[in-house]
Amino acid sequence: MGQKTLTRMDLSEAVFREVGLSRNESADLVETVLNHMSDALVEGEQVKISSFGTFSIRDKAARVGRNPKTGEEVPINPRRVLTFRPSHLMKDRVAAGNKG
Repeated sequence: MGQKTLTRMDLSEAVFREVGLSRNESADLVETVLNHMSDALVEGEQVKISSFGTFSIRDKAARVGRNPKTGEEVPINPRRVLTFRPSHLMKDRVAAGNKG
């Protein structure tokens, strides 16, 4: 299975076709939704879209490094990683689409 990157323009086009808003209104709507999701994730909240999946940010385990001047072990701040867990409904739909 190949990789596909879904862009804001792709989402805007889908809204434009399905909802019937103008292209500018569709782009504004998508931008607003993505900004709202990003803000919630930055605040440590989970973003759940019913029947689609859950987005969350988790901290990857902290690593230990050495201070180059003193040689002392120091903790390195953990990286924050965005994770997405698809719902069963989404998994089933993707699996059905891959069979056809």
